[in-house]
Amino acid sequence: MIARALLLAITLCAPGFAWAHKASDAYLTLTTDGSPAVIQRLDVALRDLDRDLVLDHDNDGQLQWREVLTRWPDIDRFTSQGLTLSADGTACVAGPAGAPALDTHSDGRYAVVTRTWRCAGPVRQLDVDYRLFADSDPTHRGIARWQDGPRGGTAVLVPGSGPRVLVDGGDTPPAGFASLFREGIHHILIGTDHVLFLLTLLLPAVLVRTPPGWAGARAWRPVLAEVVQVVTAFTVAHSITLGLAVFGVVDPPSRWVESLIAASVVLAAVNNLVPVVRHGRWKLTFVFGLVHGFGFAGALKALGLADGSLATSLLAFNLGVETGQLAIVAVFLPIAWACRDTVVYRRRLLPVASLSIALLAAVWLAERAFDVSLMPA
Repeated sequence: MIARALLLAITLCAPGFAWAHKASDAYLTLTTDGSPAVIQRLDVALRDLDRDLVLDHDNDGQLQWREVLTRWPDIDRFTSQGLTLSADGTACVAGPAGAPALDTHSDGRYAVVTRTWRCAGPVRQLDVDYRLFADSDPTHRGIARWQDGPRGGTAVLVPGSGPRVLVDGGDTPPAGFASLFREGIHHILIGTDHVLFLLTLLLPAVLVRTPPGWAGARAWRPVLAEVVQVVTAFTVAHSITLGLAVFGVVDPPSRWVESLIAASVVLAAVNNLVPVVRHGRWKLTFVFGLVHGFGFAGALKALGLADGSLATSLLAFNLGVETGQLAIVAVFLPIAWACRDTVVYRRRLLPVASLSIALLAAVWLAERAFDVSLMPA
């Protein structure tokens, strides 16, 4: 019964996996200097704005500058409604937006909305109420960076969660470590391709290959040893490339990275159907993990922090990713172990899930490599 329920759950989740999109992030920078003024820069992905505002007027799949410029008043109004600042308990007043501008991040083009907020007096404590895309995208996050004279920090803003103290005039600045840790957990859990890659590796971990076919493992120690090897290889590999990407040592194009991540999911799933790598799967996982690390780096590369702060941010984010990854393993592995001897698991769940994942990832690969849309957004 457990195996059948697991098969049904994966089947029911397939539409959600198919329509999943890349993690949605906006980048907010706030600068204060003890005066009543707060300088804002907000970078919002055009793909996210297009979803809510329909910027692509001619519906040709290509956003032109004239289309964005024509709708700039709507973009200004939409972003201003999604952000409120308060200084020392009193609401600040938003000034007019600056000139329309675009910027290119690793995952595409962003609208840049700048403005100056006027507060009642010198800013000592700054509260931010962030509501951008709260109604349309529960996965969206605001990556905030603040600078108050010589002090600065980062935070991850969850839309609709209420006011958040971003700048504190006390001796201890608000900690961004916890929010970046939570953001790491958030990114691994909503990263459909990363989750499917991990599940694809875990599916055959409780089985052994025999001449007649897959059979349930007899002892749990070898199973646990293989899972530890695979998870450790994935962790070490993506930690290496995450660090290299965030510190700017290696910066491959996002399109290449996303395409290779999809290819890694295809190959891992196909290996479950036609085992090519039967022993030492951790070596293959390590190679694929190097690619996934570049995929995790997107949210941190745009923060622009000093080296010391960046190292702390990288540590917090990576620890969050590992925590989310271990949570997936901790939930899935006991269920798989309990179901390993059932016909449903060996002859239905493993092949059906692996084939479904391979086909879905192949579609992702085509979409990302050739910049086409094959599935509903």
